[in-house]
Amino acid sequence: MTPDPTLTAFDLASPAPGGVDWEGAEGGGALIAPEALDDAAGAPANLPVAPGAGFAIIAEAVPLEGGDDPAFGTVRWRTLLCADRTPSSGVVLGVAEFGPGDTLLPHRHGPAEVYFGLAGGGTVTIEGVAHEIAAGVAVFIPAEAEHDVVAGPAGLRFAYTFPTGRFAEVDYRFTSR
Repeated sequence: MTPDPTLTAFDLASPAPGGVDWEGAEGGGALIAPEALDDAAGAPANLPVAPGAGFAIIAEAVPLEGGDDPAFGTVRWRTLLCADRTPSSGVVLGVAEFGPGDTLLPHRHGPAEVYFGLAGGGTVTIEGVAHEIAAGVAVFIPAEAEHDVVAGPAGLRFAYTFPTGRFAEVDYRFTSR
Protein backbone atom coordinates (compact mmCIF):
# COMPACT_ATOMS: atom_id res chain seq x y z
CA MET A 1 0.00 0.00 0.00
CA THR A 2 1.33 3.44 -0.89
CA PRO A 3 0.52 5.96 1.85
CA ASP A 4 -1.53 9.00 0.91
CA PRO A 5 0.71 11.99 1.78
CA THR A 6 -2.35 14.04 2.78
CA LEU A 7 -3.12 11.67 5.65
CA THR A 8 -1.34 11.92 8.94
CA ALA A 9 -2.43 10.09 12.09
CA PHE A 10 -4.48 7.13 13.23
CA ASP A 11 -8.05 6.82 14.38
CA LEU A 12 -7.62 4.05 16.93
CA ALA A 13 -11.30 3.14 16.88
CA SER A 14 -11.24 2.13 13.19
CA PRO A 15 -9.76 -0.82 11.32
CA ALA A 16 -6.54 -0.39 9.38
CA PRO A 17 -6.72 0.82 5.80
CA GLY A 18 -6.94 -2.18 3.48
CA GLY A 19 -6.55 -4.55 6.46
CA VAL A 20 -2.91 -3.53 6.96
CA ASP A 21 -1.12 -5.99 9.22
CA TRP A 22 1.18 -3.84 11.40
CA GLU A 23 2.75 -6.68 13.39
CA GLY A 24 1.14 -9.94 12.33
CA ALA A 25 -2.40 -9.08 13.47
CA GLU A 26 -5.43 -7.72 11.68
CA GLY A 27 -6.50 -4.26 12.69
CA GLY A 28 -4.73 -0.98 13.10
CA GLY A 29 -5.83 2.60 12.68
CA ALA A 30 -7.44 4.30 9.74
CA LEU A 31 -5.60 7.42 8.69
CA ILE A 32 -7.27 10.75 9.45
CA ALA A 33 -6.99 13.81 7.21
CA PRO A 34 -4.96 16.67 8.74
CA GLU A 35 -7.93 19.04 8.79
CA ALA A 36 -9.89 16.56 10.92
CA LEU A 37 -7.07 16.52 13.45
CA ASP A 38 -6.80 20.29 13.43
CA ASP A 39 -10.53 20.62 14.10
CA ALA A 40 -10.67 17.85 16.71
CA ALA A 41 -7.64 18.79 18.76
CA GLY A 42 -6.88 22.38 17.83
CA ALA A 43 -3.29 21.36 17.07
CA PRO A 44 -1.27 21.54 13.87
CA ALA A 45 -1.41 18.53 11.58
CA ASN A 46 1.18 15.81 12.03
CA LEU A 47 3.77 14.78 9.50
CA PRO A 48 2.62 12.23 6.89
CA VAL A 49 2.66 8.58 7.91
CA ALA A 50 4.78 6.20 5.87
CA PRO A 51 5.99 2.70 6.79
CA GLY A 52 9.16 2.95 8.87
CA ALA A 53 8.92 6.74 9.15
CA GLY A 54 7.29 6.93 12.57
CA PHE A 55 4.10 8.80 13.30
CA ALA A 56 2.40 11.09 15.81
CA ILE A 57 -0.85 10.68 17.72
CA ILE A 58 -2.90 13.51 19.20
CA ALA A 59 -4.10 12.03 22.51
CA GLU A 60 -7.36 14.00 22.68
CA ALA A 61 -8.37 12.58 19.27
CA VAL A 62 -8.29 9.03 20.70
CA PRO A 63 -11.56 7.94 22.33
CA LEU A 64 -11.65 7.20 26.05
CA GLU A 65 -12.27 3.59 27.10
CA GLY A 66 -13.27 2.08 30.44
CA GLY A 67 -15.02 3.71 33.36
CA ASP A 68 -17.95 1.31 33.25
CA ASP A 69 -16.44 -2.03 34.32
CA PRO A 70 -16.71 -2.58 38.09
CA ALA A 71 -13.80 -5.06 37.94
CA PHE A 72 -11.38 -2.25 36.93
CA GLY A 73 -12.73 0.60 39.02
CA THR A 74 -13.69 3.98 37.61
CA VAL A 75 -10.50 4.72 35.64
CA ARG A 76 -10.77 5.65 31.95
CA TRP A 77 -7.91 5.46 29.46
CA ARG A 78 -6.75 6.23 25.93
CA THR A 79 -4.45 3.67 24.30
CA LEU A 80 -2.11 5.71 22.08
CA LEU A 81 0.49 3.16 20.92
CA CYS A 82 -0.39 -0.50 20.48
CA ALA A 83 0.56 -2.85 17.63
CA ASP A 84 -3.09 -3.88 17.23
CA ARG A 85 -4.01 -0.27 16.47
CA THR A 86 -0.90 1.57 15.26
CA PRO A 87 2.20 0.73 13.20
CA SER A 88 4.26 0.29 16.37
CA SER A 89 6.01 -2.60 18.09
CA GLY A 90 7.58 -3.43 21.42
CA VAL A 91 5.75 -0.84 23.50
CA VAL A 92 2.26 0.08 24.65
CA LEU A 93 1.64 3.69 25.67
CA GLY A 94 -1.53 5.28 26.93
CA VAL A 95 -2.98 7.92 29.20
CA ALA A 96 -5.12 7.06 32.24
CA GLU A 97 -7.66 9.62 33.44
CA PHE A 98 -9.33 9.72 36.86
CA GLY A 99 -11.93 12.08 38.27
CA PRO A 100 -11.67 13.09 41.94
CA GLY A 101 -11.55 9.94 44.09
CA ASP A 102 -11.70 7.60 41.08
CA THR A 103 -9.90 4.26 41.31
CA LEU A 104 -8.02 1.53 39.52
CA LEU A 105 -8.64 -1.53 41.69
CA PRO A 106 -5.86 -3.82 43.02
CA HIS A 107 -4.43 -6.05 40.29
CA ARG A 108 -1.23 -7.53 38.89
CA HIS A 109 0.14 -8.43 35.45
CA GLY A 110 3.25 -10.01 33.92
CA PRO A 111 5.04 -7.10 32.34
CA ALA A 112 6.43 -4.27 34.44
CA GLU A 113 4.70 -0.92 34.04
CA VAL A 114 5.68 2.74 34.39
CA TYR A 115 3.38 5.63 35.25
CA PHE A 116 4.38 9.24 34.59
CA GLY A 117 2.19 11.89 36.22
CA LEU A 118 0.76 14.53 33.89
CA ALA A 119 -1.80 16.38 36.03
CA GLY A 120 -3.54 16.21 39.40
CA GLY A 121 -2.39 13.78 42.04
CA GLY A 122 -3.14 10.58 43.85
CA THR A 123 -1.73 7.48 45.46
CA VAL A 124 -0.31 4.37 43.77
CA THR A 125 -0.04 1.50 46.23
CA ILE A 126 2.47 -1.19 45.22
CA GLU A 127 2.62 -4.36 47.33
CA GLY A 128 1.09 -2.44 50.24
CA VAL A 129 3.45 0.57 50.03
CA ALA A 130 1.86 3.91 49.13
CA HIS A 131 3.60 6.17 46.59
CA GLU A 132 2.35 9.66 45.76
CA ILE A 133 1.97 10.47 42.06
CA ALA A 134 1.63 13.96 40.61
CA ALA A 135 2.73 15.87 37.53
CA GLY A 136 6.38 15.12 36.81
CA VAL A 137 6.57 12.01 39.04
CA ALA A 138 7.49 8.60 37.57
CA VAL A 139 6.40 5.39 39.30
CA PHE A 140 7.92 1.99 38.42
CA ILE A 141 5.74 -1.08 39.03
CA PRO A 142 7.64 -4.39 38.89
CA ALA A 143 6.19 -7.35 36.99
CA GLU A 144 3.61 -9.28 39.06
CA ALA A 145 3.49 -6.62 41.82
CA GLU A 146 -0.01 -5.99 43.12
CA HIS A 147 -0.90 -2.33 42.67
CA ASP A 148 -3.85 0.05 42.68
CA VAL A 149 -4.51 3.76 42.23
CA VAL A 150 -6.73 6.26 44.03
CA ALA A 151 -7.01 9.77 42.59
CA GLY A 152 -6.85 12.80 44.85
CA PRO A 153 -9.43 15.60 45.09
CA ALA A 154 -8.19 17.24 41.86
CA GLY A 155 -8.36 13.98 39.88
CA LEU A 156 -5.34 12.41 38.23
CA ARG A 157 -3.93 11.99 34.75
CA PHE A 158 -0.83 9.89 33.98
CA ALA A 159 0.88 8.23 31.05
CA TYR A 160 1.42 4.48 31.35
CA THR A 161 3.65 2.19 29.36
CA PHE A 162 4.36 -1.53 29.09
CA PRO A 163 7.37 -3.18 27.39
CA THR A 164 5.16 -5.25 25.08
CA GLY A 165 3.69 -4.61 21.65
CA ARG A 166 0.01 -5.14 22.37
CA PHE A 167 -2.25 -4.12 25.24
CA ALA A 168 -3.97 -7.51 24.82
CA GLU A 169 -0.69 -9.16 25.93
CA VAL A 170 -1.06 -7.60 29.38
CA ASP A 171 -2.88 -10.21 31.48
CA TYR A 172 -4.73 -8.18 34.13
CA ARG A 173 -5.59 -10.25 37.20
CA PHE A 174 -7.69 -8.34 39.73
CA THR A 175 -7.52 -9.17 43.44
CA SER A 176 -10.68 -10.74 44.88
CA ARG A 177 -12.38 -8.61 47.48
